[in-house]
Amino acid sequence: MDSASQDINLNSPNKGVLSDFMTDVPVGPGVAPRAPAVEGLTEVEEEELRAELAKVEEEIVTLRQVLAAKERHCGELKRRLGLSTLGELKQNLSRSWHDVQVSTAYVKTSEKLGEWNEKVTQSDLYKKTQETLSQAGQKTSAALSTMGSAISRKLGDMSSSYSIRHSISMPAMRNSATFKSFEDRVGTIKSKVVGSRENGSDNLPSSPGSGDQPLSDHAPF
Repeated sequence: MDSASQDINLNSPNKGVLSDFMTDVPVGPGVAPRAPAVEGLTEVEEEELRAELAKVEEEIVTLRQVLAAKERHCGELKRRLGLSTLGELKQNLSRSWHDVQVSTAYVKTSEKLGEWNEKVTQSDLYKKTQETLSQAGQKTSAALSTMGSAISRKLGDMSSSYSIRHSISMPAMRNSATFKSFEDRVGTIKSKVVGSRENGSDNLPSSPGSGDQPLSDHAPF
């Protein structure tokens, strides 16, 4: 058995004798054990620090209550003035962006970027690349202009060629044997139709009483 069991053994010669680690424990009923003092502080200094801590905590609670009351009053004033949350957010963002622009880090970064940009634009590689791109753009513009002129010229040639062929083909077609034969046939058919109409009108019987008698001036319509 261990030493603790031996100390509480009724048959042990050390019965009734408390061990060393139990001598500092208070025996009064209902008394909580007190934590040992912080190393390096006296009891008086510890008491002063605890009192000051309690006072600071009480001030913090009071300040929180005051802050909550101020926030409620601020919200009421904004409501009466018609200030919306969105407008306040925009104002805060604008103020924050202004603070960023005037900050030292932003200014240094802008200056650094300006120096890098100047170095890049002044480098030989940048100048050669810019010249190459400029020449390529000029060549492309010239090629497109030439292509447009060629297309316009081709369309003009096609239009004039069509007009010439049209003006030449009409007289040639009229003087051709086929056109003349077709024209003769049309004329023959026309003369036959006209002759048949004239013959038919001559053979029509005259109505009785129509003779040579003139129509009465007062004939009813």
